[in-house]
Amino acid sequence: MSQPPPVTPELSAFVEGLPKAELHVHHVGSASPRIVAELAGRHEGQSPVPADPDLLADYFVFRDFAHFIEIYLSVVDLVRDDEDVWILTHEVARELAAQQVRYAELTVTPYSHVRRGIPAPAFCAALEDARHRARADFGVELRWCFDIPGEAGLPAAEETLRICLDEAPDGLISFGLGGPEIGVPRPQFKPYFDKARAAGLHSVPHAGETTGPETIWDALRELHAERIGHGTSCVRDARLVDHLAQRQIPLEVCPTSNLRTGAVPDLAAHPLAEMVAAGLLVTINSDDPPMFGTSLNQEYLVAAGLLGADTAQLAGLARNAVTASFLPAPDKARLTGEIDRYVAVAGQPR
Repeated sequence: MSQPPPVTPELSAFVEGLPKAELHVHHVGSASPRIVAELAGRHEGQSPVPADPDLLADYFVFRDFAHFIEIYLSVVDLVRDDEDVWILTHEVARELAAQQVRYAELTVTPYSHVRRGIPAPAFCAALEDARHRARADFGVELRWCFDIPGEAGLPAAEETLRICLDEAPDGLISFGLGGPEIGVPRPQFKPYFDKARAAGLHSVPHAGETTGPETIWDALRELHAERIGHGTSCVRDARLVDHLAQRQIPLEVCPTSNLRTGAVPDLAAHPLAEMVAAGLLVTINSDDPPMFGTSLNQEYLVAAGLLGADTAQLAGLARNAVTASFLPAPDKARLTGEIDRYVAVAGQPR
């Protein structure tokens, strides 16, 4: 696997202290080896997932995107009751806060847990209780995107929508679509997104990671996407790039994820610099960080290498995430102000 270009210790220290928002990070996919091992230990002998954190690095080596989904679902299978949900959520918040993440919109796939036997009301209650505890314990604010696992088809869409409409936790703000893109056309999910949007949820589907620009067009035209998860193939279509730039539709870019799932052959081929140069509203995110051997801080450093960015440019990416978030305007202003104050003290160009 290609390594990100080297960065200076000063830039690394700047990123470590930079206040951040994260918009594309998966609930189960955020489970660190420590958390996964704890969950595996709770269900020892019932899963192929190692209960030893030291063995998980090898377990999280993916042949391709399909193999990644297989491994991901094996970790999902470790979350078997509402106590597991609470542990996972609270511990993910702890690790986000350690990276100076002030606000995160976690992508949660309730269908995957409900079909494994956790009642939807108990699942949502555990999320909410952990969300409130995370705010009190760590100072991090969490919100939820409930997403459809695309590989499970329309029955999953129906159940995900039902949970959103009937069981919605207070922190639910958006409706998404994840999983494989190949063989999972976006237009078939239009009725579900229409109903979710009518209920006040924002539309944030994945599109254009392992497929081409047409998937992004489908997400925009059929699902009325307000942000695009990944969207890296947009650079193949100049008209789409113009459309995204003119309307400042945010893109949730996850460089290491794109590498580890084979969406790009190496980091040198990643289109991040081209996207930024085109004036797109790019945000930096970690997707499934422990599974990909990364973190949000590391993704900012990868971005710095790809862009040749200094502290001012990295702070700009952090502001982009706040702009693209679904925070209320006063909270956006508060977090942007915190970033600005940090830069004033720590972020003078080196």
